[in-house]
Amino acid sequence: MSIQQQAPSTTLKVGVVGIGWAGQQHLKAYSNIDGVEIVAVAGMEQDLLAQLKEEYSIPHAFARWEDMIELEGLDAVSVAVPTFLHAPIAIASLERGLHVLSEKPLARNAVEGQQMVDAARKAGRVLDVAFNHRRRGDIQALKEVIDAGTLGRPYYAKASWLRRQGIPMLGSWFTNPELAGGGPLADIGVHVLDYSLHLLGEPKVLAVSASTHSELGPRGLGGNARYTASNSSHKFEVEDFASAFIRLEGGGTLILEAGWATYRDERDLMDFTVYGTDGGADLRSVGASENPVADVHVFTEKDGENADFEVVAEPGRAHQAVVDDFIAAVRGGETVWGSHDGSLALSRALVLDACYKSALEQREVVL
Repeated sequence: MSIQQQAPSTTLKVGVVGIGWAGQQHLKAYSNIDGVEIVAVAGMEQDLLAQLKEEYSIPHAFARWEDMIELEGLDAVSVAVPTFLHAPIAIASLERGLHVLSEKPLARNAVEGQQMVDAARKAGRVLDVAFNHRRRGDIQALKEVIDAGTLGRPYYAKASWLRRQGIPMLGSWFTNPELAGGGPLADIGVHVLDYSLHLLGEPKVLAVSASTHSELGPRGLGGNARYTASNSSHKFEVEDFASAFIRLEGGGTLILEAGWATYRDERDLMDFTVYGTDGGADLRSVGASENPVADVHVFTEKDGENADFEVVAEPGRAHQAVVDDFIAAVRGGETVWGSHDGSLALSRALVLDACYKSALEQREVVL
C-alpha cells in the first residue's frame, strides 16, 4: 500500500489504539494540546470504548486497529496495547505514512524492534517510545546536577524498581513470554535502564551479566487482591525478579534490579544511586507510583568539608511530556523526523535481550 502524504493542515489528526490505563493517558494528553484533534480510538472493550468516544468527542471508534489506521486524513497514532502487538501495529501504521508513538518496551525483543525502526526509516516518519519516567521532575533535576559536573565523572550507579505484591494482572498476558516478551525486567526494568543511562549521559553498554528468578509468581503469590492465580488465563512463565551487572564504556558500572514480587517493604521503591569522582547522589522514591517527587540528596565537599545538599524538584509531567515531545517532533518536519526513528528504544531492547540471554546461559554477554 502506498504511503499517504502528510496532511497539509496545521491541525494534526491522531488516533489511539488501546483503551486501558496507558491509552487513556495518551487520550488525555492529546486533548490538552492545541491544534491536535483526536479523530479515532480503537479498543476491544465496547462499553469503555463508547464511554471514551463520548468523553473526548471522538468521531470514530473501532473494534479493530486495522480499520482505524485506514481512516483517511489520519496523521499519527499511539500504540498502547500488549507488547506483542507493538510491532505489527506500528509497522502497518508507518507503512501507511503515519507517525507512531508506542508504549514501552519497544517490542518483545530487539529483532522486532529493529523491524519497527527499519519501517520508520523507510517511511520517513517519527517512531517514538513512551519513556515517561525520565520525564519525572526529580530525574530531570538530578540530570542537571550531573551534567553540571558537580559529581565529576560518574563511575558506579545502582538503580532499581522493586515491589512486594506488584505482578500486574497475575495470570494475564503480562505473565506470558510470547505476549509480553518478559517479566519485570521488560515491564518496569526498561524504565530503570532508560532513566539510568539517561542520567549517566548515554554511555555505550559493553556487556551484561544477569540473573532472573521466578519464585513467587508460579505459586500464585505476588499479585494484588483483584488479580490472583484463581482467575488466571495464562500460566506464570516469566521472571518475577531480575538483576543485572552492566559494564559501560569508559569503565563505568550500572547495577540494575527489577522485581514485581519480593518479600520487602509493602511500598514500591524506585531509586538511583551514583558515585562520581567529585561527589555522589541518591534518589529514592518510596511508594514510587504514587509519589510524584523523590527525595534527592547530593554528597560532595568544598575546601575539605562536607557540602552535601538536597535537590528540590517539582513533579514531572509524565505522559503529557511524552506526548508533547512526540507532537513537537511530528510538527518539526522532515529535518527532525530522522532523529526520532526509535533508535534509542532499540538500544534498550538490545540490552534487555542480552540480559535474558545472560540469565538463560549463566554467562556474561558482550553486546
